[in-house]
Amino acid sequence: MRHLFAAAAIVIAAPVLLAAPASASAVVGQPAPAFTATDSNGRSHSLSDFKGKTVVLEWTNEDCPFVKKFYGGGDMQRLQADAKKQGVVWLTVNSGAVGKQGHVSGADANAKMKRQGFNSTAYLLDHNGAVGKAYGARTTPHMFVIDPKGTLVYAGGIDSIPSADPADIGKAQNFVKLALADLAAGNPVATATSRPYGCSVKY
Repeated sequence: MRHLFAAAAIVIAAPVLLAAPASASAVVGQPAPAFTATDSNGRSHSLSDFKGKTVVLEWTNEDCPFVKKFYGGGDMQRLQADAKKQGVVWLTVNSGAVGKQGHVSGADANAKMKRQGFNSTAYLLDHNGAVGKAYGARTTPHMFVIDPKGTLVYAGGIDSIPSADPADIGKAQNFVKLALADLAAGNPVATATSRPYGCSVKY
């Protein structure tokens, strides 16, 4: 109960969105929306490039306190690294529009990745919001997991405690980690959806 009151206080104090799942073409249990986007190094990536692999999509905005919660202590970086060891493709996506808070250039993104020790496969620049809107990404972070068949098997928040307090990370259920474990074991994803929380995506 203490965590719920703390989360409520944070929502009042900052432009934060605790969103119900967005109505978009991304539906758990259905094929994940196809996309093509350019990364921070100018390389093009399409979802179809990763056929046969598990893919994680992570929406980010370095200025968001909920993103800082996971990157400040290295928790997101460790999750990325553990996923990549399992052969998972991890795509960090920034849908911040030009002139909006959180927007980055390719050079800015690379500098942030180096400074913070990202372990993503690629950092996608979705400046026109096409990928974000296709998936209904509403918050940073907002997480999606796609199985090797191309089916969306998880969509929602990164974990079970909607706060910006790093101390809550160890107490929460990390839904992305659990989804990847279920896939690795050949089991259906037990928690396939949850409410995303964080700062609103700045389309």
